[in-house]
Amino acid sequence: MTKSTQHLDKLTTAGLLVAVGIVFGDIGTSPLYTYRAIIEDRSVTETLALGGASAIFWTLTFQTTLKYVLITLRADNNGEGGIFSLYALIRRYARWLLFPAIAGGSFLIADSIITPPISVSSAIEGLLPIYPDLPTVPIVLAVLLGLFLVQQAGTNRLGNAFGPIMTVWFTMIGLLGVVHIVQNPAVVRALNPYYAYELIVHYPEGFWLLGGVFLCSTGAEALYSDMGHVGRRNVQVSWVYVKLCLILCYLGQAAWLLDHTGQPLGNQSPFFGLVPDWFMLPSIGIATLATIIASQALISGTFTLVSEAFRLTLLPKLRIVFPSDARGQVYIPAFNWLLMAGCFAVVLYFRESKNMEAAFGLSVNLTMLMTTVLLAMYLYSRHVSLFWVGALLLVFLVIESAFLVANLRKFTHGGWVSLLLGFIMTTVMLVWYYGSRIKRRLTRYVSLRDHLPILKQLSNDESVPKYATNLVYLTASDQPAQVEESIISSVLEGQPKRADVYWLIHVDLMDEPYTTEYSLDILEPEEVVRITFRLGFRVQPRINLLFRKVVEELVRCREITLRPNYQPLHAKANAIGDFRFIVINRFLSYDNDLNSLDTFIMNSYFALKSISVADERAYGLDTQNVATEQVPLIVKPAEFVRLRRVDSPTSTEQVPDHRG
Repeated sequence: MTKSTQHLDKLTTAGLLVAVGIVFGDIGTSPLYTYRAIIEDRSVTETLALGGASAIFWTLTFQTTLKYVLITLRADNNGEGGIFSLYALIRRYARWLLFPAIAGGSFLIADSIITPPISVSSAIEGLLPIYPDLPTVPIVLAVLLGLFLVQQAGTNRLGNAFGPIMTVWFTMIGLLGVVHIVQNPAVVRALNPYYAYELIVHYPEGFWLLGGVFLCSTGAEALYSDMGHVGRRNVQVSWVYVKLCLILCYLGQAAWLLDHTGQPLGNQSPFFGLVPDWFMLPSIGIATLATIIASQALISGTFTLVSEAFRLTLLPKLRIVFPSDARGQVYIPAFNWLLMAGCFAVVLYFRESKNMEAAFGLSVNLTMLMTTVLLAMYLYSRHVSLFWVGALLLVFLVIESAFLVANLRKFTHGGWVSLLLGFIMTTVMLVWYYGSRIKRRLTRYVSLRDHLPILKQLSNDESVPKYATNLVYLTASDQPAQVEESIISSVLEGQPKRADVYWLIHVDLMDEPYTTEYSLDILEPEEVVRITFRLGFRVQPRINLLFRKVVEELVRCREITLRPNYQPLHAKANAIGDFRFIVINRFLSYDNDLNSLDTFIMNSYFALKSISVADERAYGLDTQNVATEQVPLIVKPAEFVRLRRVDSPTSTEQVPDHRG
């Protein structure tokens, strides 16, 4: 663990408060809708009331406490969490691990489109018993609009504001539960797993109620994704208080339900049933704020997830903004508005929160299954006993598969929405990943050493106008001795590009999140130099800034001598001269004979590339010093076509002689 990571993981009062504010929002608002999803239109019975509370308690214990808080949070990548951080830790062990990582990440993104609508709708609908004709949809849309507008403020500022609010929320739901538990103390017997067994096995169609029970743990994956913002220990300690308040609230709802045995719920909410009339409006206001925070927890985690996908070559790059200096905090404007559009569509399609429940649980369930597979491989790679790895894998696969089967029953009632969203994201990631691999595989490399003499000759040929003092190319070659053929062609073909020094920059993505290192290969003294930057997957690759810093250091240490085109006013400030970056873009050549799969992959890849951030912006290059060149990418050369020349009919006729 690095020194900076140790500082991040330090247990502090402020860290605990921020953890409560930004990590537990999603799972903390589950009491608003979980019991209602279990009971649906059924008449309340003791088995439903006590069995529901029992199943919820043991789900939170196994899924959230054991799996995520105690085990998964330890699978941190230098303090960072999330399914892609977990994948980065273990991807070198097996290639097939890519598929559960992509599937899990895709369904977590789908979940981030469904969580804000169901959370906010559940709170706003608490007003319906008081104002039956209240149009909730416009209010929900207005709240969501405000939520997405403030994302650019950053998690740090939002967390400082949300921490006290969520503390009030958890305290409130805990106290509301205690009041009803005191009135019916026998309800605590629901903590006995026997009642969960009775519900699942003996209640008519009780197994299918697991789809509703599962909603109590839907924020666990976001909890793991947001760990990097506040540190593992702060999450683990604050969970003790959060879980206590949640259990008290669920037991209180069970006690309230026991008082309504034999009655259907109708439009009543078991949660708001705990609230006395005089406190109804304030509780709805606090619940609305809490659901906004619930949405924020998943949205911030999604930004982190997507930024990691960019670095792992799983998604086309989009512009990333760092709203604060705090580690792990990013804002992606284009994705923010895409999420907002998706949330609006979900609200307008489903209209009510109860209609969203099927779509909500299924996406999180699939993400958790994928995390279980990756987690088992992580534990095995850390030399945990194969027996314990197998036991944990079996336990969690059985639990989550049971939840999945129950959730799949709701496919036609809205579950198809999350599957469709997840399938779209999975397809995009697979296309981008395999398209990038095809492009890398078909890139032709040549020996750089064979071309060093002519590059040196060109650099010193004063009869050729100097193109730049420093001519810089980005290379994908892992080997210093090789370079893309297109780079050599760019320098030598057509109008030769003369420069004092030819620089080759290679960016190596590291599995650690915040690595910033570089190494140097002087291939031809004073003529050709290669720099390899090793950057963590959370580091913004600001190559323009990093490169200038390296060159200034080389000039200062007299490892390189540069001769600028002009005499600078301040020699020290301009000792490194001018820069010219050449970015080579590839496009799909028309001279290709592709099979159907390659055609789909490459056409889709270049379609996605057209909406992604250009390489010069993705690598933080100063656009005024960048020139782009287009080079065709030939996936498979077209078969040779034999062409036979025939004489023109007029060629056999005698040409008249007009010479006189």
